[in-house]
Amino acid sequence: MSGEAQRRAPIGVFDSGVGGLTVLHELRRALGRESTIYLGDEARMPYGPRAAQEVLEFSKQAMRWFADPPGLATQQCKLVVLACNTSTAVALDTVRDLFDLPIIGVVRPGAVAAVSASARRHVGVVATEGTVRSGAYLRAVRDVDPLTRVTQVACPELVPIVEAGEASSPRAQDAVRRYCEPLVAEGVDTVLLGCTHYPLLRSAFETALGPGVRVVDSARTTALAVREVLESHHLLRDGDGATHRVFATGPRERFRAIARTIFGEELPTIEEAHLGS
Repeated sequence: MSGEAQRRAPIGVFDSGVGGLTVLHELRRALGRESTIYLGDEARMPYGPRAAQEVLEFSKQAMRWFADPPGLATQQCKLVVLACNTSTAVALDTVRDLFDLPIIGVVRPGAVAAVSASARRHVGVVATEGTVRSGAYLRAVRDVDPLTRVTQVACPELVPIVEAGEASSPRAQDAVRRYCEPLVAEGVDTVLLGCTHYPLLRSAFETALGPGVRVVDSARTTALAVREVLESHHLLRDGDGATHRVFATGPRERFRAIARTIFGEELPTIEEAHLGS
């Protein structure tokens, strides 16, 4: 791919469902001239309860899709964001080794955001079972600041709640309140939403945690990390005419309805994608 073609190529974003649209939203805010392609593996979400080997295989299938999309040459990407925290925690190092694509995960940007926000150096992390089990945030926070204490809570109910379009429901508020109880008891001063679905529950977290606890997520920090990489390699797209495509492996109408909640606007036509070995 020539230099100009690479600059004009889109940014890819992958998630297990709709949650990565929060990252896509921040990317479009920070990099308004860039084209994007989003792939949500709606048919197989949630990833959090799945075995690590299964998540790794799904992530490899997604990267093959971005690297060599069948019949969609314009889909070649100059960089892919692994917007799923579980996929990042389990698969990032492996897919970077296997594929000739620049790939950025969301765990380290999230850890940077949490440490920067924490005044007393005690960070809470709410995430899927798979992300908590991997220990990825513990390692990432310690890489940023080895003296910061981390308390993790796995929240298996939250992704299905968001995917069901119930982020504002009493059910969601009750689940968030229960997950926050041990964090409040431990005295954390900052809570990192360690799943890209969870920003849709931010108001519930802020209410449950109270005004003395800051709530941060990785979406904005990840977008800034992408911009920094593209700037440093002179790969920022200039000019108008950016395009945005959204693909899903599962029910597209449900995907569209939840996406409308995230963006407050209609997305482009949701196109069908197939992932396999």
